[in-house]
Amino acid sequence: MGLRSSICNAGSWAARGGLDKIDLCNAPFAARLRHFRGRACKYMGPHSIRQRGARTPANWWSSVACTQLSNDKLTKLNWARNNYMIYDYYNDFKKYNGLMPGECSKPQH
Repeated sequence: MGLRSSICNAGSWAARGGLDKIDLCNAPFAARLRHFRGRACKYMGPHSIRQRGARTPANWWSSVACTQLSNDKLTKLNWARNNYMIYDYYNDFKKYNGLMPGECSKPQH
């Protein structure tokens, strides 16, 4: 099985309206995953969604370790945000006429 993705040049909106230049001179970029083992659950209707979302040992992806950051990791994430983030999609109220995009109401780290 293969997995492909693309990187778009979002400099007009993700880099402060183009003020910060994005250097793509080394494109195309390639990433490789070693020992990747994808897991998926077959959709079996609404019951399946509830079952797959339940916090049980079999559903390791819903455990606290996979859904919450430790205090140390949260501190590191906030440091990276404060030192490197140049555009915050979740707080761009001007772009969305004073509203937040729908996905921004989901839990964030």
